[in-house]
Amino acid sequence: MLLPALLALTLPMTTPLEVHGHRGARARFPENTLPAFRHAIEAGADVLELDLQVSADDRLVVSHDPLISRELCLDPDGRRISSDIPLRSKTWAELSRYDCGSLPSPRFPEQRAVPKTPMPAFEEVLGLVKEAEKKGRIVGLNVELKSIPGRPELGVPPERFAALAKAAIAGAGLMKRTVVQSFDHRTLKALHAIAPEIRTAVLIEDTLPDLVAVARAASASIVSPNQWWITKEAVAEIHAAGLRVVPWTANGKAEWRRLIELGVDGIITDDPAGLLTEVGRPPK
Repeated sequence: MLLPALLALTLPMTTPLEVHGHRGARARFPENTLPAFRHAIEAGADVLELDLQVSADDRLVVSHDPLISRELCLDPDGRRISSDIPLRSKTWAELSRYDCGSLPSPRFPEQRAVPKTPMPAFEEVLGLVKEAEKKGRIVGLNVELKSIPGRPELGVPPERFAALAKAAIAGAGLMKRTVVQSFDHRTLKALHAIAPEIRTAVLIEDTLPDLVAVARAASASIVSPNQWWITKEAVAEIHAAGLRVVPWTANGKAEWRRLIELGVDGIITDDPAGLLTEVGRPPK
């Protein structure tokens, strides 16, 4: 039982690594659902990472894809979805009738199905965080605003998205404990213009640009690159500029150890309980 802690002591960490539960904890529970977020909180994750879309009635809905997932969700009658259904075409009341907990993910054999679990509204996740706070568990949020510039009909303009996110986060009193991230850096600049106190992170996929310049252009204080497109030299440059590095999405000891050895500040992972064990903070 001492082995994970002893291994962690050999890693070059000067400050505690921030553990972000990706889509809650999709290695263990259906992604972006309340059971996944509860598991991440109970395991001891520092931050809940999640994705936001916008419904037809402008409610913030927790979902990675702009279309209701055929792979992960069943329709209100319990049947497989056979056509593309944009979330933006449905009200929140309609979306809440879809079952996104019954179908096991083929990518995660240890994932536990939770039948009849709907995709949550953002305020439900905010409520979980506030509930945990009452019990002495302080948990942060890493909220991705999903946007496809070439498909504007699937979402809302950056300024509207930023305003909706700010209202929800501020209403919950969680501005200081929330990071907003996006691949669409327009949304980050829009949010910074109306809520500079909310930290933002630039998401970077399969490329290695001047990461400091990209972050500065988006008014962001955090760089979140694809884990395979970050180097020790890039981490050093980002830190020298006073910015933080939180890569995505790393699973398994080899990936975690590589990133820790690079000196990153946090790791986004599908298995927060496993990462916590690896760094000597066994799940509670």
